[in-house]
Amino acid sequence: MARVAFVMDKLLRKIGLSGRSFVPMLIGFGCTVPAVMASRALATERDRRRTILITPFMSCSARLPIYVLFSEMFFKEHAMLAAYSLYVIGLIVAITIAFILHKREKNKDEDTLLIELPEYKIPNLRTVAIYVWEKVKDYLTKAGTTIFLASIILWFVMNVGPTGFITNVADSFAAKFGQILVPVLKPVGLGSWQIAVALISGISAKEVVVSSMSVLYGITNINSAAGMAELSGILGGTGFTAVNAYALMVFCLLYTPCIATIATIKRETQSWKWTLGMVVFQLVLAWMAAFVVFQIGSRL
Repeated sequence: MARVAFVMDKLLRKIGLSGRSFVPMLIGFGCTVPAVMASRALATERDRRRTILITPFMSCSARLPIYVLFSEMFFKEHAMLAAYSLYVIGLIVAITIAFILHKREKNKDEDTLLIELPEYKIPNLRTVAIYVWEKVKDYLTKAGTTIFLASIILWFVMNVGPTGFITNVADSFAAKFGQILVPVLKPVGLGSWQIAVALISGISAKEVVVSSMSVLYGITNINSAAGMAELSGILGGTGFTAVNAYALMVFCLLYTPCIATIATIKRETQSWKWTLGMVVFQLVLAWMAAFVVFQIGSRL
């Protein structure tokens, strides 16, 4: 990784990033939480915050179930291409944002990358085990508790309504809030309270979007061929097409990261103002991108 950072430094400097930024971005394709933590390796506060800002646009593994489900349902033989394009879009958005910030920066003094290139050695299993345990413990004690609390809150709003505990999720507080968001999401092709609620639940963890849609639409096994066919039929009956599906995938790619990532960003930046500003920025960006996709796609 030290050699990768050194090789990538010259290229990333052109968009205002350090070569070390490549490591968090690469980790971001697995999970954004450890990717944000990896930004500690960067030398300056500017590089750390800029890397943290663009890292969530890397398609983490939690987004993959969303890509697979909707690509398989609406793009059939082009499903792989549709899913892969989301990874490319995330990279393009991240690079574009970093480049714009770099061009707008008044003081462009660049730090020289000084990094030790250690000899290649076989990893010591005991050292690796200690390192992995420390990272796992850190995740469970910090991010894990946040996910647990968020899950409780989501369960409550999806199972309780104005009249108390409910059996139909359409009567829940989540459904009421989803209906409020329908006018906001309608211009981007997502004007359904079920989709709005699924997107809200995705803040706890992105893969929850799929399971939430399974519950909201009453489908037993949404990942099976029969389940996908049933969901496709239900959505098709509401006018939901491949353009809507792609707009949804783009929105899921760019909108607010999971609650564990938000908590980690706050811990790394020590600033609620910067963290919440980043969340709002990503929401606006996701809406604008989905709007462009839906409006242009609908006309084509």
